[in-house]
Amino acid sequence: MGQMNRRTVRDLRRGNRSTLLRQLYFQGPVSRQELGALTGLSSGSVSNVVGELLADGLVEEAGSVESDGGRPRTLLRVAPGSGHLIGVDVGETHVRVELFDLTLTELARWEHPLTPGGLEREPEPVVGHILTGLDAVVAKSGAEPGKVIGVGVGVPGVVEQGDEALVHGPTAGRDAVPLERLLRTGTELPLFIDNGATAQGQAEMWFGAGRGADNAVIALIGSGVGAAIVTAGMPYRGATSSAGEWGHTVVQVGGRACRCGAVGCLEAYVGAQAVLDRYGRRAGGVYGGAEEDAAAAGVGAGAGAGAGAGVGACLGAGEDQQAAFAAIVGAAGTEARAREVLEETAAYLGAGIADLINLFNPERIILGGWAGLLLGGRMLPRIRAATAAYALHRPYAQTEIGLAELGPDAVALGAATLPLAHFLATGRAR
Repeated sequence: MGQMNRRTVRDLRRGNRSTLLRQLYFQGPVSRQELGALTGLSSGSVSNVVGELLADGLVEEAGSVESDGGRPRTLLRVAPGSGHLIGVDVGETHVRVELFDLTLTELARWEHPLTPGGLEREPEPVVGHILTGLDAVVAKSGAEPGKVIGVGVGVPGVVEQGDEALVHGPTAGRDAVPLERLLRTGTELPLFIDNGATAQGQAEMWFGAGRGADNAVIALIGSGVGAAIVTAGMPYRGATSSAGEWGHTVVQVGGRACRCGAVGCLEAYVGAQAVLDRYGRRAGGVYGGAEEDAAAAGVGAGAGAGAGAGVGACLGAGEDQQAAFAAIVGAAGTEARAREVLEETAAYLGAGIADLINLFNPERIILGGWAGLLLGGRMLPRIRAATAAYALHRPYAQTEIGLAELGPDAVALGAATLPLAHFLATGRAR
């Protein structure tokens, strides 16, 4: 019985430490008195735990404020330099590694481009790039490895959490890649691996457009299409962590072929490459049939002078997917084909968002990802109108549809929130 009581007291202190640390992180700087009001803990408990956090160097004083008739109140905050976080974005076209302080201020960055369809995108080379990037950002920032709280890795595909993290990438034809085990061969830093959309969604909920909402969907569009679903303030993962594959819901029975092997998926209509493909076929006079599988190099073929030719020039000169996509969005104001393709894309996207509203009844739909922000920046009213046409009236009326706030490339930032979440839950840096 005594052993049980000791364990219970220890667990209680750990819970109090986590509770106070979360409040200091998200609400700070605050005083001890304010911490008591925010957490409901007694002044004695607050004083004891704050004393521990100060002694451990995780919390620091941040000035003072006048009190009503008494001594000034000392303000407290999480110490930014008390630990470091690393976020890794394994994207379709790059591996990006960023190192942050504890308040997510970026201190160092490393990036390596990946050739689409090349051998560099196989698991072993990607692991090599990640490990190189970890060493590079630690060296560049001068951070002590022992003060790195952890490494968050955001990847495309389904991440199965168990004794070790396994990555399933249906669009890349890979199954059960033991990414955690492969990374363990080159680093002893704590690892936290998750789907990139889920990680970026957590960042938007904590620091971006999702703040204050308990039920939201962060819909991300880039080369691929995914979503982070948040219910009652927690990410919804499903039975085996595959929830959120919104891009592979069907919007057209018997429709365009998708990279996952199915047909008619949302990604096959609103993903960046899908938009480029459809623009290329329209520009070249091709609308369907066997040409549906034509290469993206056809984008801009047959386009005349002006904006359409500019889109073709992007790919013809070897520019990346983002530049070509941005060119289509920019051309929509003056070029009929670009406008037609974007209108069609907005319609499909509205149908996909309506499905999210009808299924999950969120407070907010947050549209992000580099392609999503480009589309939303020009077409948001059209996307909202298309959503209204397909969604149930009352749930749609109760849902805000807006743009993400953390920028087009926030996966690495989101990945860094994975070790941050562990830190806040445990109250300890390592």
